[in-house]
Amino acid sequence: MLVDDQPLLVSGFAMILSTEDDIEVVGQARNGREAVDAMPALAPDVVLMDVQMPVLDGIEATRLVSDQTKVIILTTFDRDDYLFDALAAGASGFLLKNADPDDLVDAVRAVAHGHALLAPEVTSRVISRMTEGGSAGPTRHAAALDRLTAREKEVLQQVARGLSNAEIAAEMFVGDATVKTHVSNVLAKLHLRDRVQAVVFAYEAGVVSPTP
Repeated sequence: MLVDDQPLLVSGFAMILSTEDDIEVVGQARNGREAVDAMPALAPDVVLMDVQMPVLDGIEATRLVSDQTKVIILTTFDRDDYLFDALAAGASGFLLKNADPDDLVDAVRAVAHGHALLAPEVTSRVISRMTEGGSAGPTRHAAALDRLTAREKEVLQQVARGLSNAEIAAEMFVGDATVKTHVSNVLAKLHLRDRVQAVVFAYEAGVVSPTP
């Protein structure tokens, strides 16, 4: 479902996505309230959600629907408050509207398959913001880390580096299915929603360190 109060942009997104054999645009909404109301009937797998809209903005709408669907926040505004508010509201992805069409299509596919993503432009800012607070993070997360096996900690490190399951499998000389199982175990044991939260946790816990 496409949610944006600018008809021209919605038409453009619909045109891009409708050319893909495995993607169907099931509906459109002009504001967050329309999106929330349309959820029961449309039941979309993924929602592309604008931030600034009348009646109900995209952040609040995401908060209301994120337990029913995957949400990718799309905005022209490269602002930290939108980014962190969107992630706190349960968004699975965050892209700027100036992204390439191919990136948009890839984002929809990735989120639909349970992955989380951030635009490359904002990933470093997420890590920077979420790891503020000095040495309290590693201490706070020590007990949670103890739940992981050595192999699961290794997978968490690789996830935090931004590697896909296939790339992790190649580095660890195991099958994709094995990596998928490890990732699922990591998320479950640490009570994390998705890979974005896993990246944040890994930096907070000191499993990996920000690049100077």
